[in-house]
Amino acid sequence: MDLQDKVVAVTGSGRGLGRQMALHFARKGAKIAVIDLNEDDLAETVKQCEQAGSSAIAYCCNVANEEEVEKLFDSIVSDFGTLNGLVNNAGITRDGLLVKAKNGKVEKKMTLQQWQAVIDVNLTGVFLCGREAAVKMIELNVDEGVIVNISSIARQGNFGQTNYSAAKSGVAAMAETWAKELARYNIRTGSIAPGTINTDMLAAMKPEARERLVEGVPLKRLGEPDNIAQTAVFIFENDYFTGRCIETDGGLR
Repeated sequence: MDLQDKVVAVTGSGRGLGRQMALHFARKGAKIAVIDLNEDDLAETVKQCEQAGSSAIAYCCNVANEEEVEKLFDSIVSDFGTLNGLVNNAGITRDGLLVKAKNGKVEKKMTLQQWQAVIDVNLTGVFLCGREAAVKMIELNVDEGVIVNISSIARQGNFGQTNYSAAKSGVAAMAETWAKELARYNIRTGSIAPGTINTDMLAAMKPEARERLVEGVPLKRLGEPDNIAQTAVFIFENDYFTGRCIETDGGLR
């Protein structure tokens, strides 16, 4: 796909990885639908996309709400006239051990609320946005469409992240399933599994904790948000890629 003047929606693009991906696509000439919940963050990403030489429109949406998502994609098509791509990036964490015990006595367990909050946003939200993006691409009979889900190396299982790991495994499986179902409509799919990326969350960690993270990475450095953005652009631009998950993790897995 030539990204010039294509319309790409990026969920969770108010900051962090999502913002960097939106900017990367904007620099390639794509028009960006910036999707998040914080209006100030949305406005800043739109501003930066415009400074990068492209056009962008902000949309405030809870991706776990079916009605909001349906209205979101109606609005995107109404505003831009079409839809060529989606990056399903919005996600949250609610970490905790499945069960924490001491001397045979259970002290704490992951709550249903912790589980459901992550599943709602990280799995159901990806399903809803992917479904509605596919609906619009099919109805518009686009020449080519692309849907990319942001997974994680945690999809193989990660200590203290039963909920997050389950969701991130699910979004990779959905991308593989969609590749088989949507190819007939000229829609390609894929997923990306980032490793340890240098985001605001990691920047707030104590130096010694950051050092331990870096030590575990074979390349001995954290990934940058731009590394993930480059991977997303690769999936969009390579028209023989579909259904696979790219691990962009510095060899950490």
